[in-house]
Amino acid sequence: MSEQPLNPTPTPAEAPDDDAPGTAPAGTVPTGSTATGSTAADALADAATDVTADEAAALRAASFERARRLRQEPRFPGGPAADPAGSHHERRIRSFQPRRSRVTTGQQDALERLWPKWGLDIDGQRVLDLADLFDGLPVVLEIGFGMGEATAQMAADDPGTGILAVDVHTPGQGNLLGLADKAGSTNVRVANGDAVILLREMLAPESLDGLRVYFPDPWPKARHHKRRLIQPEFLDLVAPVLKPGAIVHCATDWEPYAEQMLEVLTAHPRFANTAADGGYAPRPAFRPLTRFEGQGLDKGHLVHDLLFARV
Repeated sequence: MSEQPLNPTPTPAEAPDDDAPGTAPAGTVPTGSTATGSTAADALADAATDVTADEAAALRAASFERARRLRQEPRFPGGPAADPAGSHHERRIRSFQPRRSRVTTGQQDALERLWPKWGLDIDGQRVLDLADLFDGLPVVLEIGFGMGEATAQMAADDPGTGILAVDVHTPGQGNLLGLADKAGSTNVRVANGDAVILLREMLAPESLDGLRVYFPDPWPKARHHKRRLIQPEFLDLVAPVLKPGAIVHCATDWEPYAEQMLEVLTAHPRFANTAADGGYAPRPAFRPLTRFEGQGLDKGHLVHDLLFARV
Protein backbone atom coordinates (compact mmCIF):
# COMPACT_ATOMS: atom_id res chain seq x y z
CA MET A 1 0.00 0.00 0.00
CA SER A 2 1.43 3.39 -0.92
CA GLU A 3 2.18 5.87 1.85
CA GLN A 4 0.09 8.99 2.22
CA PRO A 5 1.84 12.36 1.63
CA LEU A 6 2.93 14.11 4.78
CA ASN A 7 1.45 17.53 5.47
CA PRO A 8 2.87 18.73 8.77
CA THR A 9 1.26 21.67 10.49
CA PRO A 10 3.67 24.57 11.06
CA THR A 11 4.60 25.02 14.74
CA PRO A 12 2.94 28.16 16.11
CA ALA A 13 5.19 30.94 17.37
CA GLU A 14 5.90 30.93 21.11
CA ALA A 15 3.38 33.06 23.03
CA PRO A 16 4.67 36.29 24.63
CA ASP A 17 5.67 36.14 28.30
CA ASP A 18 3.37 38.74 29.90
CA ASP A 19 5.12 38.29 33.28
CA ALA A 20 8.38 39.80 32.06
CA PRO A 21 7.91 43.60 32.19
CA GLY A 22 10.00 45.80 30.00
CA THR A 23 10.80 42.99 27.58
CA ALA A 24 9.29 41.90 24.29
CA PRO A 25 9.16 38.34 22.90
CA ALA A 26 11.55 37.52 20.08
CA GLY A 27 10.15 38.56 16.73
CA THR A 28 7.88 41.28 18.17
CA VAL A 29 8.33 45.04 18.22
CA PRO A 30 7.98 47.04 21.44
CA THR A 31 5.26 49.65 21.66
CA GLY A 32 6.29 52.94 20.15
CA SER A 33 8.62 51.44 17.58
CA THR A 34 8.91 53.04 14.20
CA ALA A 35 7.26 51.85 10.99
CA THR A 36 10.68 50.66 9.85
CA GLY A 37 10.96 48.40 12.89
CA SER A 38 7.50 46.97 12.22
CA THR A 39 8.47 46.18 8.65
CA ALA A 40 11.59 44.34 9.85
CA ALA A 41 9.52 42.26 12.26
CA ASP A 42 7.11 41.35 9.48
CA ALA A 43 10.02 40.30 7.31
CA LEU A 44 11.35 38.05 10.08
CA ALA A 45 7.92 36.43 10.46
CA ASP A 46 7.60 35.91 6.71
CA ALA A 47 11.05 34.31 6.60
CA ALA A 48 10.09 31.90 9.37
CA THR A 49 6.89 30.98 7.52
CA ASP A 50 8.84 30.42 4.28
CA VAL A 51 11.27 28.08 6.00
CA THR A 52 8.40 26.06 7.42
CA ALA A 53 6.67 25.85 4.03
CA ASP A 54 9.91 24.74 2.37
CA GLU A 55 10.40 22.03 4.96
CA ALA A 56 6.82 20.84 4.48
CA ALA A 57 7.29 20.76 0.71
CA ALA A 58 10.46 18.72 1.12
CA LEU A 59 8.68 16.23 3.39
CA ARG A 60 5.82 15.87 0.90
CA ALA A 61 8.25 15.35 -1.98
CA ALA A 62 10.08 12.65 -0.02
CA SER A 63 6.79 10.93 0.78
CA PHE A 64 5.67 10.96 -2.86
CA GLU A 65 9.05 9.53 -3.90
CA ARG A 66 8.71 6.68 -1.38
CA ALA A 67 5.21 5.97 -2.68
CA ARG A 68 6.48 5.97 -6.28
CA ARG A 69 9.22 3.46 -5.43
CA LEU A 70 6.71 1.23 -3.67
CA ARG A 71 4.46 1.21 -6.74
CA GLN A 72 7.37 0.16 -8.92
CA GLU A 73 8.64 -2.60 -6.65
CA PRO A 74 7.38 -6.08 -7.59
CA ARG A 75 5.40 -7.90 -4.95
CA PHE A 76 7.53 -10.93 -5.69
CA PRO A 77 11.19 -10.35 -6.61
CA GLY A 78 11.79 -11.92 -9.99
CA GLY A 79 8.02 -11.98 -10.66
CA PRO A 80 5.61 -9.61 -12.45
CA ALA A 81 6.54 -5.96 -12.13
CA ALA A 82 4.18 -3.56 -10.39
CA ASP A 83 4.43 -1.01 -13.21
CA PRO A 84 6.16 -2.73 -16.15
CA ALA A 85 5.88 0.12 -18.66
CA GLY A 86 6.76 2.81 -16.12
CA SER A 87 6.88 6.28 -17.63
CA HIS A 88 7.09 4.77 -21.13
CA HIS A 89 3.33 4.80 -21.63
CA GLU A 90 1.27 7.91 -22.23
CA ARG A 91 -1.63 9.23 -20.21
CA ARG A 92 -4.87 7.92 -21.69
CA ILE A 93 -8.17 6.32 -20.76
CA ARG A 94 -7.74 2.64 -19.88
CA SER A 95 -10.16 -0.25 -20.03
CA PHE A 96 -8.88 -1.90 -16.85
CA GLN A 97 -8.23 -1.12 -13.21
CA PRO A 98 -5.28 -2.95 -11.60
CA ARG A 99 -6.38 -4.78 -8.47
CA ARG A 100 -4.20 -5.88 -5.60
CA SER A 101 -5.80 -8.89 -3.95
CA ARG A 102 -4.48 -11.48 -1.54
CA VAL A 103 -2.12 -13.97 -3.17
CA THR A 104 -2.43 -17.52 -1.84
CA THR A 105 0.56 -19.66 -0.93
CA GLY A 106 0.04 -21.79 -4.04
CA GLN A 107 -0.17 -18.76 -6.33
CA GLN A 108 2.95 -17.27 -4.78
CA ASP A 109 4.82 -20.55 -5.24
CA ALA A 110 3.79 -20.67 -8.92
CA LEU A 111 4.89 -17.06 -9.49
CA GLU A 112 8.26 -17.65 -7.86
CA ARG A 113 8.93 -20.92 -9.70
CA LEU A 114 7.39 -20.33 -13.11
CA TRP A 115 7.44 -16.59 -13.84
CA PRO A 116 11.10 -16.60 -14.93
CA LYS A 117 10.24 -19.36 -17.43
CA TRP A 118 6.70 -18.54 -18.60
CA GLY A 119 6.10 -14.92 -17.60
CA LEU A 120 6.95 -11.60 -19.21
CA ASP A 121 6.36 -7.94 -18.48
CA ILE A 122 4.82 -5.64 -21.07
CA ASP A 123 7.43 -2.89 -20.95
CA GLY A 124 7.09 -1.57 -24.52
CA GLN A 125 10.85 -1.80 -24.99
CA ARG A 126 11.19 -4.74 -27.40
CA VAL A 127 9.42 -6.73 -30.09
CA LEU A 128 8.63 -10.28 -29.02
CA ASP A 129 9.87 -13.21 -31.07
CA LEU A 130 6.75 -15.36 -30.78
CA ALA A 131 8.29 -18.23 -32.76
CA ASP A 132 11.08 -18.45 -30.21
CA LEU A 133 8.79 -17.85 -27.23
CA PHE A 134 6.41 -20.66 -28.25
CA ASP A 135 8.80 -23.02 -30.02
CA GLY A 136 7.21 -22.38 -33.42
CA LEU A 137 3.56 -22.92 -32.42
CA PRO A 138 0.82 -20.71 -33.88
CA VAL A 139 -0.09 -18.13 -31.25
CA VAL A 140 -3.37 -16.59 -30.14
CA LEU A 141 -3.55 -13.61 -27.82
CA GLU A 142 -6.03 -13.67 -24.94
CA ILE A 143 -6.74 -10.37 -23.20
CA GLY A 144 -8.10 -10.66 -19.67
CA PHE A 145 -8.17 -14.21 -18.30
CA GLY A 146 -9.40 -13.68 -14.74
CA MET A 147 -8.25 -16.59 -12.60
CA GLY A 148 -7.15 -18.54 -15.66
CA GLU A 149 -9.32 -21.65 -15.41
CA ALA A 150 -10.71 -21.39 -18.96
CA THR A 151 -7.31 -20.46 -20.39
CA ALA A 152 -5.63 -23.43 -18.74
CA GLN A 153 -8.33 -25.77 -20.05
CA MET A 154 -8.02 -24.43 -23.63
CA ALA A 155 -4.24 -24.83 -23.44
CA ALA A 156 -4.57 -28.43 -22.26
CA ASP A 157 -7.20 -29.25 -24.89
CA ASP A 158 -5.13 -27.78 -27.74
CA PRO A 159 -1.40 -28.23 -27.03
CA GLY A 160 -0.63 -27.35 -30.66
CA THR A 161 -1.63 -23.71 -30.13
CA GLY A 162 0.31 -21.25 -28.02
CA ILE A 163 -1.66 -18.87 -25.80
CA LEU A 164 -0.20 -15.49 -24.89
CA ALA A 165 -2.46 -14.55 -21.97
CA VAL A 166 -2.48 -10.93 -20.77
CA ASP A 167 -3.78 -9.63 -17.44
CA VAL A 168 -2.77 -7.34 -14.59
CA HIS A 169 -4.28 -9.34 -11.73
CA THR A 170 -1.42 -10.91 -9.77
CA PRO A 171 -3.43 -13.72 -8.09
CA GLY A 172 -4.85 -14.70 -11.50
CA GLN A 173 -1.38 -14.73 -13.03
CA GLY A 174 -0.13 -17.07 -10.33
CA ASN A 175 -3.23 -19.23 -10.56
CA LEU A 176 -2.92 -19.68 -14.34
CA LEU A 177 0.76 -20.58 -14.07
CA GLY A 178 -0.05 -23.15 -11.40
CA LEU A 179 -2.92 -24.68 -13.39
CA ALA A 180 -0.81 -24.94 -16.55
CA ASP A 181 2.02 -26.54 -14.62
CA LYS A 182 -0.31 -29.03 -12.94
CA ALA A 183 -1.79 -30.02 -16.33
CA GLY A 184 1.64 -30.37 -17.90
CA SER A 185 0.87 -27.63 -20.44
CA THR A 186 3.91 -25.84 -21.86
CA ASN A 187 2.04 -23.72 -24.42
CA VAL A 188 1.00 -20.84 -22.12
CA ARG A 189 2.88 -17.61 -21.54
CA VAL A 190 1.56 -15.01 -19.10
CA ALA A 191 2.07 -11.34 -19.95
CA ASN A 192 1.75 -8.69 -17.26
CA GLY A 193 0.62 -5.19 -18.19
CA ASP A 194 -1.32 -3.12 -20.69
CA ALA A 195 -2.45 -5.04 -23.79
CA VAL A 196 -2.56 -1.83 -25.82
CA ILE A 197 1.19 -1.35 -25.36
CA LEU A 198 1.73 -4.99 -26.29
CA LEU A 199 -0.27 -4.66 -29.50
CA ARG A 200 1.19 -1.32 -30.48
CA GLU A 201 4.86 -1.81 -29.67
CA MET A 202 5.77 -5.43 -28.92
CA LEU A 203 4.17 -7.56 -31.65
CA ALA A 204 5.41 -7.91 -35.20
CA PRO A 205 3.01 -7.42 -38.12
CA GLU A 206 0.91 -10.51 -38.93
CA SER A 207 2.37 -12.48 -36.04
CA LEU A 208 -0.85 -13.62 -34.33
CA ASP A 209 -3.21 -16.41 -35.38
CA GLY A 210 -6.11 -15.11 -33.32
CA LEU A 211 -7.40 -12.83 -30.57
CA ARG A 212 -9.68 -13.83 -27.69
CA VAL A 213 -11.49 -11.33 -25.48
CA TYR A 214 -13.84 -13.16 -23.13
CA PHE A 215 -16.11 -11.24 -20.77
CA PRO A 216 -14.27 -7.93 -20.67
CA ASP A 217 -15.45 -5.33 -18.19
CA PRO A 218 -18.70 -3.94 -19.66
CA TRP A 219 -18.37 -0.57 -17.91
CA PRO A 220 -22.16 -0.32 -17.77
CA LYS A 221 -22.51 3.35 -16.80
CA ALA A 222 -22.87 5.63 -19.82
CA ARG A 223 -20.09 7.93 -18.69
CA HIS A 224 -17.74 4.92 -18.59
CA HIS A 225 -18.50 3.54 -22.06
CA LYS A 226 -15.33 5.23 -23.32
CA ARG A 227 -13.39 2.72 -21.19
CA ARG A 228 -14.73 -0.32 -23.02
CA LEU A 229 -12.00 -2.29 -24.75
CA ILE A 230 -13.73 -3.06 -28.05
CA GLN A 231 -13.59 0.29 -29.84
CA PRO A 232 -12.62 1.27 -33.41
CA GLU A 233 -9.23 2.53 -32.22
CA PHE A 234 -8.51 -0.78 -30.51
CA LEU A 235 -9.35 -2.73 -33.68
CA ASP A 236 -7.00 -0.44 -35.60
CA LEU A 237 -4.20 -1.73 -33.36
CA VAL A 238 -5.33 -5.34 -33.61
CA ALA A 239 -5.69 -5.67 -37.39
CA PRO A 240 -2.00 -5.21 -38.38
CA VAL A 241 -0.68 -7.86 -35.96
CA LEU A 242 -3.19 -10.54 -37.05
CA LYS A 243 -2.50 -12.86 -39.94
CA PRO A 244 -5.08 -12.82 -42.76
CA GLY A 245 -7.93 -15.12 -41.79
CA ALA A 246 -7.13 -14.93 -38.07
CA ILE A 247 -10.22 -14.93 -35.86
CA VAL A 248 -11.19 -12.27 -33.36
CA HIS A 249 -13.39 -14.02 -30.82
CA CYS A 250 -15.31 -11.96 -28.27
CA ALA A 251 -17.85 -13.10 -25.70
CA THR A 252 -19.97 -11.15 -23.24
CA ASP A 253 -23.09 -11.59 -21.16
CA TRP A 254 -23.84 -7.85 -21.14
CA GLU A 255 -26.39 -7.28 -23.88
CA PRO A 256 -25.68 -3.58 -24.57
CA TYR A 257 -21.96 -4.31 -24.82
CA ALA A 258 -22.62 -7.23 -27.18
CA GLU A 259 -24.58 -4.88 -29.42
CA GLN A 260 -21.72 -2.37 -29.38
CA MET A 261 -19.18 -5.11 -30.18
CA LEU A 262 -21.26 -6.28 -33.13
CA GLU A 263 -21.67 -2.74 -34.42
CA VAL A 264 -17.99 -1.82 -34.10
CA LEU A 265 -16.65 -5.05 -35.58
CA THR A 266 -19.14 -5.00 -38.46
CA ALA A 267 -18.21 -1.42 -39.34
CA HIS A 268 -14.47 -2.05 -39.40
CA PRO A 269 -13.12 -2.65 -42.93
CA ARG A 270 -10.46 -5.14 -41.80
CA PHE A 271 -12.89 -7.65 -40.27
CA ALA A 272 -15.69 -9.84 -41.63
CA ASN A 273 -18.38 -11.62 -39.62
CA THR A 274 -18.17 -15.41 -39.87
CA ALA A 275 -21.86 -15.76 -38.96
CA ALA A 276 -23.90 -16.20 -42.12
CA ASP A 277 -26.69 -13.95 -40.85
CA GLY A 278 -24.30 -11.20 -39.83
CA GLY A 279 -25.15 -11.60 -36.16
CA TYR A 280 -23.90 -13.55 -33.18
CA ALA A 281 -22.24 -16.96 -33.45
CA PRO A 282 -22.86 -20.13 -31.46
CA ARG A 283 -20.34 -20.76 -28.70
CA PRO A 284 -17.46 -22.73 -30.26
CA ALA A 285 -16.70 -26.07 -28.66
CA PHE A 286 -13.17 -24.97 -27.81
CA ARG A 287 -14.36 -22.16 -25.54
CA PRO A 288 -15.17 -23.64 -22.13
CA LEU A 289 -17.74 -22.18 -19.83
CA THR A 290 -16.00 -19.78 -17.50
CA ARG A 291 -16.80 -19.27 -13.85
CA PHE A 292 -17.85 -15.69 -14.62
CA GLU A 293 -20.08 -16.94 -17.43
CA GLY A 294 -21.72 -19.43 -15.10
CA GLN A 295 -22.52 -16.66 -12.66
CA GLY A 296 -24.12 -14.66 -15.47
CA LEU A 297 -26.18 -17.59 -16.66
CA ASP A 298 -27.41 -18.17 -13.11
CA LYS A 299 -28.69 -14.59 -13.16
CA GLY A 300 -30.54 -15.18 -16.43
CA HIS A 301 -28.04 -13.31 -18.63
CA LEU A 302 -27.70 -14.21 -22.29
CA VAL A 303 -24.17 -14.91 -23.48
CA HIS A 304 -23.21 -13.75 -26.97
CA ASP A 305 -20.19 -14.93 -28.96
CA LEU A 306 -18.83 -12.93 -31.89
CA LEU A 307 -16.36 -14.40 -34.39
CA PHE A 308 -14.85 -12.09 -37.00
CA ALA A 309 -12.11 -12.95 -39.48
CA ARG A 310 -9.32 -10.55 -40.32
CA VAL A 311 -9.46 -9.73 -44.06
